[in-house]
Amino acid sequence: MNVVKLELAPGLGRHLRAGHPWVFRKALAQVPKIPPGSVVDLAENGKFVARGYFDPHSAIAVRVLTRNPRQSIDAAFFAQRVRQALAERRALIDLTDTDSFRLLHGEGDGLPGVVVDLYGRYAVLKLYSAGLTPYRGLIVEALKAAIPELQGILGRDEVGRDDVEEDEGRGAGRMLWGEKAPELLSIRERGATFLVDAWKGQKTGFFLDQRENRYLIRRLAQGRDVLNCFCFSGGFSVNAALGGAKSVFSVDLDPDAIALARENFTRNGLPAEKHDFLAADVFKLLSSFREEGRTFDLIILDPPAFAKSQKAVQAAIDGYASLNRQALGLLRPGGLLATASCSARVGTNDFLGAVKEAAFKAGVDLALVEERYQPPDHPIRLQFPEGRYLKFYVMASV
Repeated sequence: MNVVKLELAPGLGRHLRAGHPWVFRKALAQVPKIPPGSVVDLAENGKFVARGYFDPHSAIAVRVLTRNPRQSIDAAFFAQRVRQALAERRALIDLTDTDSFRLLHGEGDGLPGVVVDLYGRYAVLKLYSAGLTPYRGLIVEALKAAIPELQGILGRDEVGRDDVEEDEGRGAGRMLWGEKAPELLSIRERGATFLVDAWKGQKTGFFLDQRENRYLIRRLAQGRDVLNCFCFSGGFSVNAALGGAKSVFSVDLDPDAIALARENFTRNGLPAEKHDFLAADVFKLLSSFREEGRTFDLIILDPPAFAKSQKAVQAAIDGYASLNRQALGLLRPGGLLATASCSARVGTNDFLGAVKEAAFKAGVDLALVEERYQPPDHPIRLQFPEGRYLKFYVMASV
């Protein structure tokens, strides 16, 4: 293993020793001209601090893989990280009638930039750094060894930089190994069936981080008229209907997502014709519902990330306040608002503050009755607060 030694700017070593996995270009005394994926040793005053891989295309120049100077970055390293993550998933997640979960969650599993979602017998690998490209083959081999029952591994295009929080994940997939995956994968989640477009759907095709929250909605929806905004492929909608919702209205801007949501109803033996599906702008629809005087017992807000860069944070907070205010204008007395944010840059207090402002402007008194964050297959290292992104609150109108 050829290792390039890089000196850190003075005083920055303590953050890495404490466990933070990112080194920005400005934190290096000198930025070398070396290929993406080069193994580098970071030093402070000549003393070893951490070992990682180099990315010349990102503001994050080095991502740390280990703080052990005796640990090589090789096939055994990736195999051990995959085995450890899999063992943790099986120990911590309730997989009752469930065959899909996030197997590798980047920094949370000690593999910065690597995401692997397991959908039944297929794995979807997404790399968030050009510096990971040389290791793709080693990761594939590690997955094959750890999960012998895998039928195939599908890769999604990596992005050249990840200092911007959210990519759209729309790059077409390609098979990296094994039997070609069908156009739509069929998965099981808490007894429900979902079709996943792993080839070209958002991210890896499904939002596994909302698994437990979807199941919560199943429990809360009994006898309620439900509005699911930004419904994507209908995960919350299907669970609401399975839970005995009186009606479910699903809206998303993407017509393909709406078509898939309708199909997911059918796959679960739910009469799609008794519910509503609409490809439309959520903000415009909420406004028209307000004019019509239409109301609901349970409203679900799970929008895409509003803050895709640090500059957009205040606009995102304002956007959350506006969205929640509009939704609260349609909520019946005694109703429930399930509201989520997946913007890592918008903190818990800021998001709650936006919802509080929305309630004040809508003239609605709210009580927080359920507060949730990322599930165990999306772990957050304590020294990496940037990894905390998902916030999900259920509010009751009182």
